[in-house]
Amino acid sequence: MSNEKVADLLMSLSDRDRAVLDSLRAHRLLTTELLRRLHFLHHPPSAFDRRTHATEGAAAVATMRVLARLEGRGLVTRLKRRIGGVRAGSGGITWQLGSTGERLLRVIHGDEHRRRYLEPTALFTDHTLAVAEAAVQIGELDHTDGLELVALETEPTCWRSFLSPHGTRSWLKPDLFAVTASGNYEDHWFIEVDRSTEHPGVVQRKAAVYQRYAASGDHQAKHGLFPAVLWVVPDDSRKRTLATAISADQSVQGELFNVITTGEFVEYLTGNGAGHPEPVNKSDSPHSPIAEIGKSGRPPGRPID
Repeated sequence: MSNEKVADLLMSLSDRDRAVLDSLRAHRLLTTELLRRLHFLHHPPSAFDRRTHATEGAAAVATMRVLARLEGRGLVTRLKRRIGGVRAGSGGITWQLGSTGERLLRVIHGDEHRRRYLEPTALFTDHTLAVAEAAVQIGELDHTDGLELVALETEPTCWRSFLSPHGTRSWLKPDLFAVTASGNYEDHWFIEVDRSTEHPGVVQRKAAVYQRYAASGDHQAKHGLFPAVLWVVPDDSRKRTLATAISADQSVQGELFNVITTGEFVEYLTGNGAGHPEPVNKSDSPHSPIAEIGKSGRPPGRPID
């Protein structure tokens, strides 16, 4: 795509059109409903913001109208599989970048490698949308309950590389990284969205990677604390299973990790008293304690400079 064509296409897109495309680039997959919550507000419009809509229904209609227009230009495309079946309506349609949208954003962002957007598997779709739901929920908390969203990183931006004890390059690949602020304190989070599809042994191995990254001291050197690691699971049964699996591994430091359900996620982040994590604590851990672990609503946290 030539620079001239990129410029012409950009001139024809509104700021909201571009924001929709950027969101699909960041999250890979989003339903109509998630896109509505991200970009089509439904509180009564003001003279200063014409993009708001008086009702949720009006916002949903506007969302679908914009997506249909972008789809007609090859900028976005819908998956064949509808989340929630036919009864879910247009809100259950799952979208990804179309071929023209992918080329446009690749040129804009200077990406060297083409990302192929094929029809993903049901498992990939389910996990990707669950991660997107968590990210949207975090964004919706911004400026509510005294909470400010300082940073939110999706994959692969949230991945971290570090040197192992043997000097080889290793990678930590969380689903999300977030920084929130409340009052005078800043809290850091690594978030893993679990869909009960992986063996507990896989979770144990991922916890061990977190332990090695914490031991490297890279994050603490830059931020003054190590993020709280949250495994967000579908139900209480899975919560107990993962907490038991992590605590059974004596090579990891249990206080780094908390396992919570999707229903507890928001209240845990805001520290509003609900959201009861399954504790993963071991007093006989062979590791030296990590100096500060960033848990929202729980000391120590890091004072905002």
